[in-house]
Amino acid sequence: PMSLEFLKDAADAVRATTPLVHCITNYVTVNDCANALLAAGASPIMSDEPDDVVGITSICGGLDLNIGTLNHRSIEGMHAAGRRAAELGHAVVLDPVGAGASALRTATASGLLDELPIRVVRGNMSEVKALAGASASTRGVDVNPADAVSEDNLAQSAAFVRSVAERAGCVVAVTGAIDVVASADRAFAIRNGSPLQGRITGAGCMLSALTAAYAAAHADALEAAVAAVASMGFAGQVAAGRMGKLDGNGSFRTYLLDALFNQTGDDLLEGALVEELG
Repeated sequence: PMSLEFLKDAADAVRATTPLVHCITNYVTVNDCANALLAAGASPIMSDEPDDVVGITSICGGLDLNIGTLNHRSIEGMHAAGRRAAELGHAVVLDPVGAGASALRTATASGLLDELPIRVVRGNMSEVKALAGASASTRGVDVNPADAVSEDNLAQSAAFVRSVAERAGCVVAVTGAIDVVASADRAFAIRNGSPLQGRITGAGCMLSALTAAYAAAHADALEAAVAAVASMGFAGQVAAGRMGKLDGNGSFRTYLLDALFNQTGDDLLEGALVEELG
């Protein structure tokens, strides 16, 4: 099997370089995203005002675009920040929250993917499928896997994610019980994580912000995305292992941040359940 040393390298690079990540994210999870970035050794900035975002993005290294709570002003801000990030060669991550659930979300996500040099798309399978059907960049991807990635459909799911990545020209990270992260020619399965991550709001949003930090700190976008996904999943396992009988989702949320805060590159390399798929 190939070396997974890049997991440690990427995590260590985030701590060593403290990338500034501009998050235009949703107001349900903005505080969680900020704290997750701080826990991992990165630094957050949040601004969605169109007159402000160009200046803010200019001092950053990564940009996280999350469409979870859309309004026309924030959409305008996403495009303005994305164009500036593109000029500067910054890593841009798109989280197409709820794509497929409403026309505005689907159109906004596909518009961002079509206009901007997105480096990583990170979403669940239903969101990525909706994006694949709507975007000019990805239209024509014809595999239609189930929304839940399982051991039974893993090969088909990975082929689908690779085909979306190829057409979109970026890395695509589909997270679920088994995560699949792929570029046009390589795919990884990641089996870290805890079901409790689905019992708090913001686990996916936090991961997208982290992915922007990893992509800003580590040049290989595929490796960066795999490392970020494994990092969050492993932190979820560590957090779940701390749960006492009186603990609930509030404690889990705190333990998750603590696990990210305390996780070293060596810890990640040791705990990651990452497999490159043939």
